[in-house]
Amino acid sequence: MAKGILGRKLGMTQIFDAEGNLIPVTIIDCSQNVVLQQKTVENDGYVATQVGFEDKREGLTNKPEQGHAKKANTTPKRFIKEIRFSVQADGNELASLNVGQEIKCDIFAAGDLVDVTGTSKGKGFQGTIKRYNHHRGPMGHGSGAHRIVGSMGPIKGNMKGKKMPGHMGHETVTLQNLSIAVVDAERQLILIKGNVPGPKKGFVEIKSAVKASK
Repeated sequence: MAKGILGRKLGMTQIFDAEGNLIPVTIIDCSQNVVLQQKTVENDGYVATQVGFEDKREGLTNKPEQGHAKKANTTPKRFIKEIRFSVQADGNELASLNVGQEIKCDIFAAGDLVDVTGTSKGKGFQGTIKRYNHHRGPMGHGSGAHRIVGSMGPIKGNMKGKKMPGHMGHETVTLQNLSIAVVDAERQLILIKGNVPGPKKGFVEIKSAVKASK
């Protein structure tokens, strides 16, 4: 059963289970998920459902985006992804979702395992100590190498893959086999155990776990 939904990370909190155990959870807002397009083998060579999340002002959109959203009888969306649905929890084919139909968070249930994809926090330009957990140099006054890279060895002609200072973070990250703690269908919220990639208010994609143990 493959299914998915888009959302925005609101932050973290904690809940208690029936036994009184504290569980840290991340809150995901999954409202305003709309089917924008259905990809077909005849037209596109593959089957997928294009889903849009969160309304976007028309002043921030161009005419092709406005026309694409108008075909689905909705407003332009900020976050758009293609999800390959297969079968819903009740056994119905999700690939037959109609264009313009809203996808609710109750396609998932508490206890489901999911993969969450988001953009990690950007850290800017960082040295190798923060970027790769390298050891620092001697901290004595005579040392001129406290936090510098240090010896790189014979790197001539072999720079590719060498751990050097550079841009850190702001990458697409997927955490697998995360468990859903609560599905709030009334407020369209999903609470996932533990943390998920990205900062607060960051966009995330929630899909059925591909490596879930059967």
